[in-house]
Amino acid sequence: MIEFQNVRKTYRLKGVTKTILHGLTAKFPKGKNVGILGHNGAGKSTLMRLIAGAELPDSGRIKRNVKVSWPLGFGGGFAGKMTGIENTRFVARMYGQDTERMVEFVEDFSELGPSMSLPIQTYSSGMKARLAFGVSMAIDFDCYLIDEITAVGDARFKQKCNEMFESKLKHSNIIMISHSEGTIKKFCDTACLLHEGRLKMYDSLAEGLAQHRKNQLK
Repeated sequence: MIEFQNVRKTYRLKGVTKTILHGLTAKFPKGKNVGILGHNGAGKSTLMRLIAGAELPDSGRIKRNVKVSWPLGFGGGFAGKMTGIENTRFVARMYGQDTERMVEFVEDFSELGPSMSLPIQTYSSGMKARLAFGVSMAIDFDCYLIDEITAVGDARFKQKCNEMFESKLKHSNIIMISHSEGTIKKFCDTACLLHEGRLKMYDSLAEGLAQHRKNQLK
């Protein structure tokens, strides 16, 4: 269970304060795959980073009694001056994993070859995405956070990513952001809608998607 208790989050940019969450109190249901809906700029990625613990709220508490991944599609957790191998080992130690087993898995899965020994700051965006996906799949999480990415690379590698991802979902759940309604329908069975700093949970995915469409027409 992931629970928000009176969580408030704001940003101040160029003298303007934007409220992402107005004192949110909500529970993300355990055993459900949740799609996060909302217009561009609503704060969906910020909400995802709050769930992951990559950002802290201005006030309130976030409780997690499940093992939650960092957001797939979010590369902010890697140290640019460290190599792919060093970053992988660092993450392995953070999550209590066997470092060499994890390096072996990531090297095999990401197919980055000698680039694993180069600093992350030399990687292209596609290479970073391969590394991030490999590192995420090397750890068994109770809940995977997906920020607008389920597969990367060429068609063959995307198929490989999709097969690995779907195998993980047999034993885990997801909280997903996607602008593709088809992707949300494929992977999610319930939804929450972030709109004007308020988050509403929907038991029915269809109802959440319908309200999201209405908001887009306003």
